[in-house]
Amino acid sequence: MTPLFRRVRAVVVTLLALALVATAVWWFTRPKPVPVLLVEVGHGVVEATLSNTRAGEIEACQRTRLSTIIGGRIDFLGVEEGDRVEAGQVLMRLWNADQDARLAVNRAQLDTARKRVQEACAQADNAEREAARQTELFQRNFISASREEQARTEARARRAACDTARADTRTAEAQIEATATDRQRTVLIAPFAGTVAKITGELGEYSTPSPPGVPTPPAIDLIDDSCLYVKAPMDEIDAPKIHPGQRARVTLDALPGKVFDATVKRIAPYITAVEKQARTVDVDLDFVRPDEARGLLVGYSADAEIVLEVRENVLRIPTATLQEGNQVLLYRESDGTLEAREIKPGVANWDYTEVLDGLAAGDRIVSSLEREGVEPGARVEPENDGRAAR
Repeated sequence: MTPLFRRVRAVVVTLLALALVATAVWWFTRPKPVPVLLVEVGHGVVEATLSNTRAGEIEACQRTRLSTIIGGRIDFLGVEEGDRVEAGQVLMRLWNADQDARLAVNRAQLDTARKRVQEACAQADNAEREAARQTELFQRNFISASREEQARTEARARRAACDTARADTRTAEAQIEATATDRQRTVLIAPFAGTVAKITGELGEYSTPSPPGVPTPPAIDLIDDSCLYVKAPMDEIDAPKIHPGQRARVTLDALPGKVFDATVKRIAPYITAVEKQARTVDVDLDFVRPDEARGLLVGYSADAEIVLEVRENVLRIPTATLQEGNQVLLYRESDGTLEAREIKPGVANWDYTEVLDGLAAGDRIVSSLEREGVEPGARVEPENDGRAAR
């Protein structure tokens, strides 16, 4: 073996050793694939929807906050909070013994007036019969003209007294009606059947009516919980898109996972400005199946999602996979890397977005965008095949 050959062999061995070391260093220091979750692009239903900007709430179709017209001491309290009442039932009555006494006086006056009518009208009838006899006698020249005139004058006076007595009767009846009306000012009667939500005041306490412009708690808060609806505030920008009859879905914080079908009943004709940054329009929604809503508490916070448009069997992706600029990260199976792919979106909501162009059915895109290292060109390792999450 010549010295030249030995030198060449040594160089080759050295180069091979260096290559092996470099390969080993690259192997052990190479960047590891980023684990990602994939979702397969497929077909399905996509809905364009609107959601309330602030929490809505369950409202009763009928709710009245009752207060007495005048103030007074509570003399009768016939209900308790939570009681069911019928229309026309007396709920509360203030002390009104003075009005009862005045009503008794009015009734006595009416009785007296009626007896006076009987007396005065009987005398009038008798005087008219006497005047008729006197006229007949006068025609036969048995009495003078003055005597006949006197009899007719007496009859007219008695008839006038009868009419006055009848007028006194009507006056007494009007006084009874006026006193009865005053008594009603001290009584609270249920205008409809419902549930007593709250009572302000106890037996023996003084109840104060609500003066105009002064927010005073009502004596009794009555709710008709047999008919419920949802009032949801929507952004003023979305108001032109909402129309009565549109389908909607209602969810409640108190019943997670439960969805109630509803329809738009009414859109308020004015804008509510709770804050300068929050200008909304109130939208009322009726439950499609009222029996499902029976038992819900008035005041429950509610969220409403109004369906504007429905697209059947369209290519769609989860909205959460869409990045700024309408881009998604497409998984390339050939080299295990990610490619930024721009799409043309169509109808969209919080769950899905319609894809008009840029993807095909069966493509797999990244859904775990929040993970570190997930970016275009990154080498990734799928944690799932994407098809189960479709």
